[in-house]
Amino acid sequence: MKAKYDFSQGEQGKFYHPDVVFEFPIYLEPDVNEFMTELAKQQGVEINILVNEWLRSQIKKVDEVRSS
Repeated sequence: MKAKYDFSQGEQGKFYHPDVVFEFPIYLEPDVNEFMTELAKQQGVEINILVNEWLRSQIKKVDEVRSS
């Protein structure tokens, strides 16, 4: 590592984009991942699509319980 770095030609905020949305990765436990991967293969869809569908169905159920 250098003792000094020259930032005189640097541009402040060059890589800053205020409208960027960060998507958090979600890590499944091995048993859940194995089950969902196999089910996604059987249905011919990508695992992220299947997981999102499952989560949406759970959200719908929670909303139904809350509204009753």
